[in-house]
Amino acid sequence: MTEGILAAVIAVICICLAVVIWDSNRFVTVTYEIRSDKITKPCRFVLLADLHNKSFGKENKRLLAAIEETAPDGILVAGDMLTAIRGADYGNALSLMEKLAAGYRVYYGMGNHEYRLGFYPDDYPGMYEGYMSGLKRAGIEPLINETAYLPECNIAVCGAQIDRAYYRHFRRKPMESSYLPGLLGMPDVERFQLLIAHNPVYFDVYARWGADLVVSGHVHGGIVRLPFLGGVLSPAMTLFPKYDGGMFKENKSTMILSRGLSSHTPPIRIFNPGELIVIDLKPGK
Repeated sequence: MTEGILAAVIAVICICLAVVIWDSNRFVTVTYEIRSDKITKPCRFVLLADLHNKSFGKENKRLLAAIEETAPDGILVAGDMLTAIRGADYGNALSLMEKLAAGYRVYYGMGNHEYRLGFYPDDYPGMYEGYMSGLKRAGIEPLINETAYLPECNIAVCGAQIDRAYYRHFRRKPMESSYLPGLLGMPDVERFQLLIAHNPVYFDVYARWGADLVVSGHVHGGIVRLPFLGGVLSPAMTLFPKYDGGMFKENKSTMILSRGLSSHTPPIRIFNPGELIVIDLKPGK
């Protein structure tokens, strides 16, 4: 009996390890369609989030091939392409951005890891400057509380960089209604407002600001996903977060939350492969 139990335990452990290795090194492609009367021409975006400097194949060939296959009009980046660890390599992230910028317009929104590098330069010497200058050489200007307008589609892409206080562990810091207008100004209601906002917890605030579509990341799908329960743990150390991945609605606003492409601390994913998201924006209701 004891030997049978031991064999069963070993088998379960082996299966779990196989799932961890498999899910931590693959991604799936998920497609969403959003329609709005404000949109004047169809537009397809690929959404990337939470790469954390991972490479799918040499020089991210698998990821680049999957992106090329979708034939997007542009790339949305919802932050955390690298990891804020002193002396950490960001070569994979920068190389991917360079290759994407050579073929597509890249709209780069900042995550908490990019923000941290810039906010604590003494803790991460040279990393922020090196990464940002690399993006600039590639032709990418991150949208740090700025907007890029696509007149042919009537789409305004805005990147929100919120303060580190809004990434606290264990509890959500209230965000005043005046905070986003103070960062971004008030949106033009005649334009389709696409807001890149890394932290999905404040979706209700983004919706009240006037975002038609919010794209986010940060939660990594909850690291572990369980049937019927969803993601288990958020980066804020909250169990079973309300927003873990997928599409959400708040009045007239929609949020598409990427489960991210990778993870960090712990760098594992269980029943939770990475996501490459395709978003089709089309005219009409």
